[in-house]
Amino acid sequence: MTVPVALHLIPLAGFTGLMATSAIEDLRRLIIPNVMIVGLCVLWPLYVATAPMLTLAAAGFAALCAAAVFLAGALLFARGLIGGGDVKLLAAATLWAGPAATLPLLALTGLLGGVLCLFLVTPLGALLAALRPTLRDPSSDPSHRADRVLVPYGVAISAASLIVTIPPNFN
Repeated sequence: MTVPVALHLIPLAGFTGLMATSAIEDLRRLIIPNVMIVGLCVLWPLYVATAPMLTLAAAGFAALCAAAVFLAGALLFARGLIGGGDVKLLAAATLWAGPAATLPLLALTGLLGGVLCLFLVTPLGALLAALRPTLRDPSSDPSHRADRVLVPYGVAISAASLIVTIPPNFN
């Protein structure tokens, strides 16, 4: 007796692995490699083609939501409020989450990012942050002070995207 394979779970597994790796890399080096974002974007059409609950219209709306999140993130990046890798990762996460889960994704990302910030100001969090390499910025901008805590928001983005994207695939 053969067990039918839900084909949409294959790209979903790739999504899970890429998000986890993105979180680890951001935590470790404060960099989200572009290859992770490209991988997420390449796997998404395979997911759309195999997911039984996803229509082409929903995929189109997901792309529009991802574009809107990217544009808003680009504005935040231009003001120095968020990293470029975080913007790209959040847009890719929005693509996978879809239009119905975009707002929960953004809210959960903000919540988890806040918890991560609070953790980084604890003694243990400060110790872990001190073990990471520092990013050097020759700018004289006071917002780039040496004592500024750099937050790996990719961890919050990845965690939130896994929380909102994975469970609907098992209902």
